[in-house]
Amino acid sequence: MKKQLITTKDGSKTIHFPEWNESYHSQHGAIKEALHVYIQSGLEFRIKDAFPPHLSILEMGFGTGLNAYLSYKFSKTYNLDLRYTGIEKYPIQEEMLKQLNYVPPEDQGFFNALHHSTWEQFNQISSLFKLKKLNLDLDVFQTQDKYDVIYFDAFGPRVQPHLWHKTILQNMYDILNPHGVWVTYCCKGSVRRDLLEIGFQVEKITGPPGKREMLRAIKIL
Repeated sequence: MKKQLITTKDGSKTIHFPEWNESYHSQHGAIKEALHVYIQSGLEFRIKDAFPPHLSILEMGFGTGLNAYLSYKFSKTYNLDLRYTGIEKYPIQEEMLKQLNYVPPEDQGFFNALHHSTWEQFNQISSLFKLKKLNLDLDVFQTQDKYDVIYFDAFGPRVQPHLWHKTILQNMYDILNPHGVWVTYCCKGSVRRDLLEIGFQVEKITGPPGKREMLRAIKIL
C-alpha cells in the first residue's frame, strides 16, 4: 500500500495512506496529538493519585515510535521505570524513518534504538526503558502479562473495524491491572457502549487539536 510522508500543523511529520485517506497521526499535529491522547490523558493520568516505581505499557500500533519516544521522555522526567510493549504488523521502512523529525539530536540514538531493537523480546533501551516489539495483528495477540496503561492507537473503525470488535476490547480489559487505563483518540458511540458493557468506567474527555472528544476507560476492579 502506498505511503506518503506529510507535515502536520505543528511541524511534525506523519505517514499518510492515500488509499484509506488515513494517517498515523492527526494532521492538526502529530506530536500534539500524541502528547494529549497518550501521555497526558493516559500515562500521566495513571500516576496522578499514586506514583508507582514502575509501569507496564502496551501500545496497539507502534508505528513511527512517537508514543514510545514520548513515554521515554516522560519516564526521564519522573524517574519512572517503564516496561513497554508495542504491537506492529507492518514496520516502517528505514528510508521513511530517517525522514521523521520527532527528536532533538541528543535523542536520535535512543529513537534509532527503538526501531533497530530485536523483535519478539525485551530490549533494555535505556536505564528506565525496556521495549518489546511484536510483529503481529492485535486479533491474534495473547499474553499472560498484565499492563497498567494501554495506548489503543489502531487505525479508526472506518478503516480497520475488526480491531475495534468487542472481543478485542474485552481482551484489553482482561490484561489490564486493576485501576489500569485504556486510552484512544476515538470517540465512536459503539466503542463507548462496548467498553461500558465489558465493565470499564468510561469517560468522554476533551480531544486533541482538531477533535472535540476522545475516550478514556478505567478498569476499576
